[in-house]
Amino acid sequence: MGGTRAIRAGDGDGRGGLGNMLSGFVVAIGFVLFLGGFVWGAVVYQPYTVPTDSMVPTVKPGDRVLAQRIDGGEVRRGDVVIFKDEQWSDSPMVKRVVGIGGDTVKCCDEGGRLTVNGKQLDEPYIEVEKLDVVGAPGGSASRTPFEVTVPEGNLFLLGDRRGASLDSRAHLEEAGQGTVPRSAVSARVDALAWPSQSMLERPGTYASLPGGISGAGPLRLQVAAVVAGAALVVLGAAYGPVVRVLGRGRRRERAGVR
Repeated sequence: MGGTRAIRAGDGDGRGGLGNMLSGFVVAIGFVLFLGGFVWGAVVYQPYTVPTDSMVPTVKPGDRVLAQRIDGGEVRRGDVVIFKDEQWSDSPMVKRVVGIGGDTVKCCDEGGRLTVNGKQLDEPYIEVEKLDVVGAPGGSASRTPFEVTVPEGNLFLLGDRRGASLDSRAHLEEAGQGTVPRSAVSARVDALAWPSQSMLERPGTYASLPGGISGAGPLRLQVAAVVAGAALVVLGAAYGPVVRVLGRGRRRERAGVR
């Protein structure tokens, strides 16, 4: 009888028993998910503060972004990448890839649009320049006309704010006609982190070109792991106190009945 009461008391106040073992297991799993998500994110992503307005309206000066660490060979058209090229600047820069090796990039056609291999691009992400272009009452994709065939292994990059961006167009007279090697790329912007939080969309206009567009990185899965881990830790840690409170209540009820 005494032993039976001891076991019940132990179960009732949340110490020992199967329930306590399960709550400890839940907390352990939660810590693994929580810390694992953070470590995974730190390995895969690097934070970056956008220094200029060349990518407005996609990202603004001072915006904090999360950029997925990638190899230059993973870059696709439409990607917003972080790269460093000594002929451009001593500091990392952020631009959008509009052409890869073998592409012929031209601007502008009769409608004021950018074309890649003759395909007219729909670029809703750019801040168009309001110019008096015949057939393009809404503006033009570039004030500077150009036609470039991108060397193999290189990239042609433009800012989204075409009227204020020092990009490949500013280096057309240099070797490679303003292109940079894929090896110059260190990361691809996947999301805005501050002051707003949102994933960066991949432009569908490039999807029909060979190679298509890149997929989103694992950021959503990493965030889900952190949130789920935190929830499990809280629930597991709360088990003991909740059971103790309920156990005391049941004991008071039994004492009252006697």
